[in-house]
Amino acid sequence: MMYDIGRVCVKIAGRDAGKKCVVVENIDGKYVLVDGQTRRRKVNVAHLEPTKQVVDIKKSADHAAVTKAFEGLGITLVASTAKKTASRPKKAHKQGEKAPVTAKK
Repeated sequence: MMYDIGRVCVKIAGRDAGKKCVVVENIDGKYVLVDGQTRRRKVNVAHLEPTKQVVDIKKSADHAAVTKAFEGLGITLVASTAKKTASRPKKAHKQGEKAPVTAKK
């Protein structure tokens, strides 16, 4: 198969198009799990362009192993962190405004 574990590929479709990745796991004949400059995710092989480069990684290797393998090729990966969201301000009740009280009969 063209998309063996460790095969370096270039994404040609989607948000990560033009970025390099490595095949981490074969899911089935149509999908593979990739990691690298792209997000770690399941990808259709039609969205990948294989290169001649192959790195030595194990099946289901973690991101640290993939980063080390890319450093061996001379490709640096930018570490991404989760975006921190600001807490939403709490609604403040206006001072002195209360609902009018009606007399019960």
